[in-house]
Amino acid sequence: MRKILLAATLLAMLVSCNKEESSTNQATSLNFEKRGCASHEVLQEQLRNNPELAIKMNEIESFTEQAIREGRLVNGKIVIPVVVNVLYKTAAENISLTQIQSQIDVLNKDFNALNSDFNQVPAAFSGVKANVGISFELDQVIRKSTTKTSWGTRDAMKKSKQGGLDPTSPSTKLNLWVCTIGGGILGYAQFPGGSLSTDGVVIDSRYFGLSGSAYYPYNLGRTATHEVGHWMNLRHIWGDATCGNDQVADTPLHNAANYGDPVYPHYSTCTGTPIEMTMNYMDYTDDRAMYMFSEGQKSRISAIFVSGGARNSFAQP
Repeated sequence: MRKILLAATLLAMLVSCNKEESSTNQATSLNFEKRGCASHEVLQEQLRNNPELAIKMNEIESFTEQAIREGRLVNGKIVIPVVVNVLYKTAAENISLTQIQSQIDVLNKDFNALNSDFNQVPAAFSGVKANVGISFELDQVIRKSTTKTSWGTRDAMKKSKQGGLDPTSPSTKLNLWVCTIGGGILGYAQFPGGSLSTDGVVIDSRYFGLSGSAYYPYNLGRTATHEVGHWMNLRHIWGDATCGNDQVADTPLHNAANYGDPVYPHYSTCTGTPIEMTMNYMDYTDDRAMYMFSEGQKSRISAIFVSGGARNSFAQP
């Protein structure tokens, strides 16, 4: 069973998003930055500051497992209001409403299997490719001029006292912060269980949406899809360890992260040498190379929105 919870290994299962992370699966020679985020580093800092968070996250994991086993998943449509907080110093950082809406459109397509590349899912995975069935609508855009050239990953952009913007109604609205993060970081997310005062997702303005300042090969809005997946309790598909556990039964074992646009089929070196699901949104491939969630990931996402789930407040009328 790939889904056995071991409290002692919680940190090993959490998202490791270091840009400098090496991979035996690197599948590109393009001279672009590797996909990277800082969710793991941010989480480590939160755990140091709040030892009770590990207990809370273990409880969420146990609840998720039980909800999936018992079939207590959301039955119906969830529409998540999105607040986009834009922090800018330059005109390029002050992204347009068109670019913002393009990102909302990408999220809606990717989470509802309406993306044009969904039909590229190989036959080997056709039985598990999923329509997550969660929609997003732009609630409001909040803009703030700043003198900062970069914000780092210590949540300063989420705090008005540090020059950022406090989250708006984080228990019922998904807050996205768009700013220059720095350090080669594309974005990072807060997992379920963290403080409401910092809840949400941060995306660098260069990798947000489809137009304006969006940079190839991360110009198709998939950084937000990946990070919102974390916000909805998904782990990296390689389980943040060699042949690790992502807590999803129908995703093959990956020996490490993949980069670029891997040639299919790409075989794992893990037990059984399975074909890796490199096109999954929770891998590290380029935007053009990721285009599916699995049914197991859908179940894991759905579990957090049921009664008692960590994000049940988003499912309320």
